[in-house]
Amino acid sequence: MAANEQVSTGVRLVRVPEDRDGQRLDNFLLLQLKGAPRSLVYKLVRSGQVRINGKRAKADSRLSGGDEVRIPPVRLAEAGEVRTPPKGMLERLAASIVFEDKALLAINKPSGIATHGGSGISFGVIEALRAMRPGEPLELVHRLDRDTSGVLVLAKKRSALLELQALMRAGEDDEGPSKRYLALLVGRVPNGTLTVDAPLQKSVLQGGERMVRVDASGKPSVSHVKVLERRGGHSFCEVRIETGRTHQIRVHAAHLGHPVAGDEKYGDREANKRLAEQAGLRRLFLHAASIEFALEKGTKPYLINAPLSDDLVAVLNRLG
Repeated sequence: MAANEQVSTGVRLVRVPEDRDGQRLDNFLLLQLKGAPRSLVYKLVRSGQVRINGKRAKADSRLSGGDEVRIPPVRLAEAGEVRTPPKGMLERLAASIVFEDKALLAINKPSGIATHGGSGISFGVIEALRAMRPGEPLELVHRLDRDTSGVLVLAKKRSALLELQALMRAGEDDEGPSKRYLALLVGRVPNGTLTVDAPLQKSVLQGGERMVRVDASGKPSVSHVKVLERRGGHSFCEVRIETGRTHQIRVHAAHLGHPVAGDEKYGDREANKRLAEQAGLRRLFLHAASIEFALEKGTKPYLINAPLSDDLVAVLNRLG
């Protein structure tokens, strides 16, 4: 089924191919319903219209080869309605590529660009890169918050995607990827390495805003914070995470009493205002600086770095 047809499909029962074993339901549906916005896919799943082997499922459910997925009728856009990402966005992403080989593509994602579309966002990184490279089977390996910059890895081969996602689920203690972030935290963080072991719980507010909080009933979450430099009474830190929960570093930093500078959701409003006036900070000061892992059963090591963006370097320089 072409993405640019105007089609109202009937109910379809799709058998999951063996090479899609382990794929998330939402990503599988996006491939089946080309041209459908992610928000529509989530709506279909939440309403119970999508079923796996006859049972209701969640968007993050993992599929197994041979599963039968019920896909309801969906109206897709006409060819004339198909929109393309803005030229400026495509140029920024093309310039942001920091690594590529036959299996992987990595970019230094700019702050302000979402990883994927949805929730009122027409285009994210994945939609834009697919538009730039039609026909290439690009898949997101992981995600970054919209306001976080830095290393974002995409797979060009299904085998690399599955192996990397398995490593991500295993965690750093079990030879999973080692992720290193750079962050400016408000105030004077104590010297040494602080380990924050605080479970995190996601919730959605009435207006649809997603929030995360420390909660004993949440998912295990571990971050390690180390001060690199003092700048203007604040702490430029390296943060390593063992788990990759939504907003993990931002919530853990706030839990420490030293929120990430420029964080409008979990941060210190007055400190953010002062940093904007004194140092020109106009965004979240959180950057995914590197990711390290090994593919092909540990025989092919990768270390992918993304330099700190010029605007964040300028903030540090102004703080002295």
